[in-house]
Amino acid sequence: MRNFKNGHYYSLNEYLQNTFGCKVYKISLNGGFTCPNRDGTMGTKGCIFCSAGGSGEFSEDNTKSIAEQIELAKNRVSKKIHRGKYIAYFQAFTNTYAPVDYLRKIFYEAINHNDIVALSVATRPDCLPTDVLEFLNELNKIKPVWVELGLQTIHNKTAEYIRRGYDLSVYDTAVKNLKSIRINTVVHIILGLPYESRSMMIDTVKYVCNSGIDGIKLQLLHVLNNTDLALDYEKGIFKVLSIDEYIDLICNCIEIIPENIVIHRLTGDGDKKILIAPLWSGNKKVVINSINKAFNNRDIKQGSKL
Repeated sequence: MRNFKNGHYYSLNEYLQNTFGCKVYKISLNGGFTCPNRDGTMGTKGCIFCSAGGSGEFSEDNTKSIAEQIELAKNRVSKKIHRGKYIAYFQAFTNTYAPVDYLRKIFYEAINHNDIVALSVATRPDCLPTDVLEFLNELNKIKPVWVELGLQTIHNKTAEYIRRGYDLSVYDTAVKNLKSIRINTVVHIILGLPYESRSMMIDTVKYVCNSGIDGIKLQLLHVLNNTDLALDYEKGIFKVLSIDEYIDLICNCIEIIPENIVIHRLTGDGDKKILIAPLWSGNKKVVINSINKAFNNRDIKQGSKL
């Protein structure tokens, strides 16, 4: 269990400051990838919640070179960071789903940039063949490499419903393989998936934290326009979490995350142009502040009982 003091948890910002000694900002790049769940290998519709942009709505234009994308992204966040460094985050779709020769071209262009201190690659656990792992190991000797795995849930029925397309054992193998080459491994979990109880969500967090990972992203379920999830939502098949329900759930999750695991995300910021629900999630700053306030209050109450 985590040893909390004054509502403290190991945040990404703290980890980055401790690791690199300066302000570090993630910039979202687009490598022009697709996904086996979209190109016909496994399916054509993608996961039930996934937008047309493959969760890369905030990424740069993939018609531009990686170097050009980095400069555009730096300019975009110039008011938020001064004299800092950047993490090159390949976010849209499945960013190891390509021949290694292609990965070598774009990842080297990113990792060799003077202002880039680390490379972060979002992918699926079933898209890490041996040659890709060997290449990631090669890159990790140049600068730190993170691999972000989209697990979402440990529960089979939910995985089938969201069309994830792989078994939990595939995730276990992926984490084992990544840790064997000392790759920093971050796992995405979605809270509020249809048909999942609070205890099921907590079980997912516990399982992931015991699997040997380095970081965790807790993502609120977003219902986005033009997704099959949106069709089910409009039919009234499920309800999204209220802000009070989500905050209470997040506080419970934080309490069970070990102190060595970095919490990269406590909610999410879906593109407001395509966000259907929950609309309260559109103001990320308010949500984060509300979570921190609730957690501080909880910590104070627990401390008064000691």
